[in-house]
Amino acid sequence: MCDILDRAFLAEGIEYYSAIAFENTRVINERLLAKAPFSPRAAIIFLVPYYSGKAENLSVYSASKDYHLFLKELNSKIISALSRAYPTARFLGYGDHSPIDERHAALISGLGIIGKNGLLINEKYGSFVFISDILTDLEPSKLGASDPKPISSCKACGRCLQACPTGILCGKSEICLSALTQKKGELSEEEKRIILSSGSVWGCDECQLSCPYNRDPVLTPIEFFKEDRTPHLTLDILDSMSEEEFSERAYAWRGRKTIRRNLLLFESEKSNKCDP
Repeated sequence: MCDILDRAFLAEGIEYYSAIAFENTRVINERLLAKAPFSPRAAIIFLVPYYSGKAENLSVYSASKDYHLFLKELNSKIISALSRAYPTARFLGYGDHSPIDERHAALISGLGIIGKNGLLINEKYGSFVFISDILTDLEPSKLGASDPKPISSCKACGRCLQACPTGILCGKSEICLSALTQKKGELSEEEKRIILSSGSVWGCDECQLSCPYNRDPVLTPIEFFKEDRTPHLTLDILDSMSEEEFSERAYAWRGRKTIRRNLLLFESEKSNKCDP
């Protein structure tokens, strides 16, 4: 690997990163790629571990502040470091919304294997990682780019498929619990039942929590994901958030009404059980 990449990423506490030729990636958003002010020649792929402890009624990733805030700042810092080392090169950073298939890029870069649930599984942090990428017009050789590695799969024990609350992972349903908790508007009675039986007001981690590779999750070394955690969200906590505080949470992208609707659903259920 390239010493310059080592210095740039290790300075930010990022352990898993790699560079590959852009021609080996899978472009999934031609329109977004067309907006780039240069033709990429290489892609730098890296993993951001986020597990900071258990969450009770929402996905682990959403217990902390919105990871997009961290990725934006991280990309800016790394690009600044790379720009100093390669002053004539151009760079564009992405996280969660890239013109390339980031999971595929991470797989062929050797940063993990693929699980039956479709998630990337890293050797140290399991599947509790975000994938991000930086595209550049630098020649791949200048970044120590490696040849594509064969895609490896997990042991296929099937526990993630069995743990899926709706059965979508094994083709028994078309409903995804995570998507359901993020759905806007009114819920059907069946949708309400599914959410209530899951115990989650936002997202779903069941396939991850059941995975043997996540048996003893390694805590992230990144302080951002350890600070301002809300592992159990309540109506009181939500209603006490200012608009600025709310905007810094992962569930803010759907608006306050959606997450509040889910919380009210559980409050109503609790109230009905308490009635004589």
